[in-house]
Amino acid sequence: MYNNWFRIGSLTVHGYGAMVAAGIMTAVHGAEKRAKEEGMKVDGDFVSGLVFWCVLIGLAGAKLLYILVSWQEFRKDPLAVLGSTGYVLYGGLVSGTLAAAVYCRKRKIDFRRYFAMFCPYIALAQGFGRIGCFLAGCCYGRPTSLAIGVIFPEGSFAPAGQKLLPVQLFSSAADFSLYALLDSRWKRRRHPEANGALFLMLYSSGRFLMEYLRGDVRGSVGALSTSQFLSLFVLAAGIWMLHQAQKPKPAAAL
Repeated sequence: MYNNWFRIGSLTVHGYGAMVAAGIMTAVHGAEKRAKEEGMKVDGDFVSGLVFWCVLIGLAGAKLLYILVSWQEFRKDPLAVLGSTGYVLYGGLVSGTLAAAVYCRKRKIDFRRYFAMFCPYIALAQGFGRIGCFLAGCCYGRPTSLAIGVIFPEGSFAPAGQKLLPVQLFSSAADFSLYALLDSRWKRRRHPEANGALFLMLYSSGRFLMEYLRGDVRGSVGALSTSQFLSLFVLAAGIWMLHQAQKPKPAAAL
């Protein structure tokens, strides 16, 4: 809602970018701290390298999916789309996760264990990012007459002058709640190996439902929005991961 925070010379500090950066830095710090607490491999800046490639590839994937769902606008003015704050989170989630899997494979590390440990911090970073969406006015909700509706000012991505559901804040609250749940499960040792699966299942289910409250144009596949369509595959991946996590471990040879 108030995206232009302040200026330093010709540079404008935007709330969207600041919140995304805050989310990434908080997640990196938490992930590195947890890895050390668990005695997991952090030598050779493994975690820093993992996060770097996940963020880099994730941002590229999020922008690529945004281009695809905004193809008509991209054809008219490619630079405007490339230079905007527009990203589709699912593109970043999928591409970032694939980057992590490849990175771990090259380093001969068990990806599933690291994903289970780090997934709470993915949700944490997303929570900060959704606050950034609210500040910029992107990913806005449907028009409403409810008291919780917000009116965005001129210059926001959201249409100005009408009450809209603050879906960005709903999503942020859901992400922070997901972080709290997964973090608690890990600390309490409540089947932490299933954390990665639960993250995918709960996030995709929540995102599918949240899409019904969105009011922005974001592409569609049949009767579903692009994100709802992708949610089905992410949910299926989570169910498969949960099934794998619940398989009995082979007995060690004597």
